[in-house]
Amino acid sequence: MKRLIVTGGGRGIGAEIARQASHAGYRVGIIDQDLDGDLESSAGQALPQSAASLQLLPADVTDGAAVQAAIQPFGGCDAFVNCAGILRAGSLLELSEEDFASVLQVNLTGTFVAAREAARSMLESGGAIVNLSSINAAQPSPAAGAYVAAKAGVEALTRQMSLEWAVNAVAPGFVDAGMAAPFYQDAAVRQARTAAVPAGRLGQAADIAQAVLFLLSEAASYISGQTLSVDGALGHSALHGLARQ
Repeated sequence: MKRLIVTGGGRGIGAEIARQASHAGYRVGIIDQDLDGDLESSAGQALPQSAASLQLLPADVTDGAAVQAAIQPFGGCDAFVNCAGILRAGSLLELSEEDFASVLQVNLTGTFVAAREAARSMLESGGAIVNLSSINAAQPSPAAGAYVAAKAGVEALTRQMSLEWAVNAVAPGFVDAGMAAPFYQDAAVRQARTAAVPAGRLGQAADIAQAVLFLLSEAASYISGQTLSVDGALGHSALHGLARQ
């Protein structure tokens, strides 16, 4: 049974990746700093309850020793997904140095630290890593300055990592899940953003999970250093600017 570890897997997109991977036959470890055990409601569907297929691994992704300590008892990993992230909303004029630094620390430095520890555990057996980026890496958005900078860094870091490891990134568009879900409770925002997506709908956590599992699979074994946009063609749409609210 292949071993997959997902950071930020306690809720939202990360939980859906864990759920789909479990049903696909992976033994899944979830690294998260705030695990409450409520994974079923986080993922929206039942997760396998067997301890052999799912294990909770509390750890801070910015702490290499903590990540290493979480990976070791799991027996290493064959695949690794960096999904942990935070958002501190606010204009650049209002954003504090502390909030800017915290977003970069978790989203960018955490991606580096966790991937490094995962790669060390894969040195002999090999494996694949997928980092979660965002459409915001290429498309700035109001009140998201630190997040935009961090995700742009994740994509550059992914390309650099590919010189040493098998690694790719997935960049979600407008996805009604995780940190973004509260924004879509505003009917006007939901309508404007849905209208901006050429595919005609908001993305779901399942859309992102399926792309991640593809990049972890043997079918993607000759793909590395790439960012796969999963955005319903939003990144190519002139309407994208209409949804910045």
